[in-house]
Amino acid sequence: MDEPARPVAIIGAGPIGLITALGLIHYGVPVIVFEAHDQPSHETKAGTVLTRTLEVLHRYGALPEVLSAALRIDEIGELDRASGRSTGSVFTGQLTEDTRFPFVINIPQHELEPVLHAALHRKDPAVLRMGHRLRSFRDAGDHVTLELDGPDGAVSVEASRLLGCDGGRSSVREQLGITVEGKTLPERYMLVDIRCDLDVANPRDYPYLAYFGDPTEWMILIRQPHCWRFLYPLPPGEPEPDQEALVARARRFIGDVDDLAVLGSNVYQVHHRVATTWNVGRVYLMGDAAHLITPMWALGLNTGVLDASNLPWRLAWVQRGWADPSLLDGYAQEQAPVAVRGSGEMAEAARAVMERRSRGTTDLTTGAWGTAFTRSLLGVSLDVDGTDDWSMVRTGVQPSAVRAGDRVPDLPLFAPTGPVYLHDLVDDTFLALHFTDTRRHPSLIASHVRGLRQLVVSRWDAPHDSGLREKALFDPGDRVRRRFGFGGDHLVLVRPDAHVAAILPWNQNSAAEAVRLYRKVVHGPVGDRNPREVHQ
Repeated sequence: MDEPARPVAIIGAGPIGLITALGLIHYGVPVIVFEAHDQPSHETKAGTVLTRTLEVLHRYGALPEVLSAALRIDEIGELDRASGRSTGSVFTGQLTEDTRFPFVINIPQHELEPVLHAALHRKDPAVLRMGHRLRSFRDAGDHVTLELDGPDGAVSVEASRLLGCDGGRSSVREQLGITVEGKTLPERYMLVDIRCDLDVANPRDYPYLAYFGDPTEWMILIRQPHCWRFLYPLPPGEPEPDQEALVARARRFIGDVDDLAVLGSNVYQVHHRVATTWNVGRVYLMGDAAHLITPMWALGLNTGVLDASNLPWRLAWVQRGWADPSLLDGYAQEQAPVAVRGSGEMAEAARAVMERRSRGTTDLTTGAWGTAFTRSLLGVSLDVDGTDDWSMVRTGVQPSAVRAGDRVPDLPLFAPTGPVYLHDLVDDTFLALHFTDTRRHPSLIASHVRGLRQLVVSRWDAPHDSGLREKALFDPGDRVRRRFGFGGDHLVLVRPDAHVAAILPWNQNSAAEAVRLYRKVVHGPVGDRNPREVHQ
């Protein structure tokens, strides 16, 4: 029986809450977002958005506004602080066979949040409720009741589920009694926005995102759309610098320049702390509420967006009645290892590189594909089958074969009317791709299940008398097949979040096998039972 159309309630209108809301709207799930503050935050916070986040924003229909407000970058510089010499840049242009967005962007969080607010308002102006502070909530079994303090007094809301996107000091997590485990580093990080001319009057020609490693005083320099940003560590016990000290430190980093002014600054503790559980009943934790990750290599905000990519489609499938509630268990199963182990290990590798303790765990050879793939977060491979097979790091100078759990490459194929991209084909459906020869008229006769689409991919365009014309995608030169790394015919089942659920050799019964695999994914251990079927 379909669940009542109560909205999903999100607590917190930071980037993760807003992007999650955009995702739920994309999938047609009613949603309401409550934010305790009256206005978006103006604090100096995170400033780099990675490629995988750009893909999620594209899927949710919010990328054009974000790109318009941001600065695009195709080089992440690694430099020696003492000499200023490059020690091996990461070039995201290596990713043209993986994504439509072979770059990262710089945009300060206090500029990103209003853009996301506007995108959400454009899709549904009634979703966002500013000035609403959560007082308490109660899980009633079939819904969650929230009690909030709003601008006009007390507010009571019934929600289908509650998502805590309310940051590192999460009220939702606290009320659930969930603890966090991990550590806080002894040093703090100093983040400073500076106005100065390093382009014309004092040209430095640094990469727009530059990591200056040094055993005693490393520094990150970020070219934002309207200013320059510095990030560096403060030793334990060192007081927060005043304006004069900030200016002096900036000049020590970049040399003596004219008209240098501090626009804003922030000092924050650096954590690697993860909640012991991410879900209790109908309540879920996301982003910093679930995992506080150091911002090194832009891991903080961007790993939170991985949560916002994973949970909304699951909620949609359950709320539509297309899947068992057990499908929701996969959210923490897949995302927790990435936060607990993957991001922590990668952050420690980043600190080791910056402090010149090691070269880190990834190959930093100039131009290496694996490094760009990893640093853009395209290399996140999820534990899609509960076998603890996942990773965040990919190595090698050339693209490697696609495996189950990987994010599918976003390359173009050709429908009868023109090009289509793989990620657009799966933005609201599971997709079974049958890599085989259309000249042999492969059969796609099988039970049709809501939420699953089946298509043939071939370098031979489907003949008009094959019966496959509307179900076939032309792959000139086997470009997509070669990127997958196939040697023969294969079946690939892709999820709505663009991660591969399964890869199998293809045969004439693969259409029925795709249905069986789909049922297994969305219905868990009872996946072989018959869900509601429809004819297409």
